[in-house]
Amino acid sequence: MAKALVMEPQVILFDEVMAGLNFREIDQAVALIRRVQKEGKTILVIEHVMRAIKSVCDRIFVLHHGEKIADGPVNDVLDDETVIQACLGKRYRVLTKRGN
Repeated sequence: MAKALVMEPQVILFDEVMAGLNFREIDQAVALIRRVQKEGKTILVIEHVMRAIKSVCDRIFVLHHGEKIADGPVNDVLDDETVIQACLGKRYRVLTKRGN
């Protein structure tokens, strides 16, 4: 992330930058992304950590095997049955119903 930010781009692509981070580190990365967003920069995020996606994204575009299966507001896409079956799994549905 630091290498991307030091160049002061207007558009930034973060690809799985939260992989392997613990919860505290994810929170710090989310805070940094939010700060960059407030500076008016456009951020594209490829990420599997849904906790982070929910925190920083306004819109989600989901690909499965190279095909678009969903596109729209975060909650709508994450509640989409096709997305749950293809990408998130049944466990995601159970955890979100519990409030995790």
